[in-house]
Amino acid sequence: MAEITASMVKELRERTDAPMMECKRALTEAAGDLSKAEEILRVKLGSKASKAASRITAEGVVAVHLSDDGKIGALIEVNSETDFVAKNDEFLKLASDCAALVVSHDPADVAALSALPLGDGSVESTRTALVGKIGENMSIRRFVRMQAKGKFASYIHGGAKIGVLLDYVGGDEQLGKDLAMQIAAGKPKALDSTGVAVELIESERRIAIEKAKEAGKPEAMLEKIAEGSVQKFLNEVTLLGQVFVKAEDGKQTVAQLLKAKAASVAGFALYVVGEGIAKRSNDFAAEVAAQAAAAQK
Repeated sequence: MAEITASMVKELRERTDAPMMECKRALTEAAGDLSKAEEILRVKLGSKASKAASRITAEGVVAVHLSDDGKIGALIEVNSETDFVAKNDEFLKLASDCAALVVSHDPADVAALSALPLGDGSVESTRTALVGKIGENMSIRRFVRMQAKGKFASYIHGGAKIGVLLDYVGGDEQLGKDLAMQIAAGKPKALDSTGVAVELIESERRIAIEKAKEAGKPEAMLEKIAEGSVQKFLNEVTLLGQVFVKAEDGKQTVAQLLKAKAASVAGFALYVVGEGIAKRSNDFAAEVAAQAAAAQK
């Protein structure tokens, strides 16, 4: 039997917000497999076990830049240690300048972007100088560069914490704005079901079957129930499947809206600052205790 350590229980608890003993039981049942244990908790506790996955844990900003002709667009995320620095004018300028460089130079990755000229030196030397001046680390995390098949719409929300760059064909400017806001609010993982990872779909299917079994549903109904759950999941995580946030009847999907407007979405990018980054958490009492212990030694 796999050893279930305190650190494993802690990590699962941080992922799911489930009670500690439930985490330990799930890990024991899953023989120490964290992903499987998370599935087990979702079967038992429902959506509460997905709560931690949506937390925003790092600071920084997103920035958008379009070329003069509007045919090339870039979305970038630049991180800082604190929200205070994320509001600093020089930090904001660094993010804006980097987005513009992505559009004009098409760097292959963050390393290539960092080597590009900026100011009296390079992006990297400018970043390093700013770190020395402010006294806080900062980094360029990621960027995307898109060439429009139609036209771009962009949206920055929540103090530059959420950024959207949308390429849409047909429709008017208001449609583009509405769709960009839809993406920021609904946070779809993909345009349609073809863009959703097979592992995610299969995970939802397994969870639905286990829930149905626990509810005492007949074996013959399990696959039908699972299919319904998977379809609901896909509607939630795909842009075309989501209900349009401004739908008057509360039912019109984005796909139906686009059809009515004779328009389509060629692609989109969505960045949420700090998504997927574990934020350092300082426990003051533990820190004091540790310092006292160290002093005694």
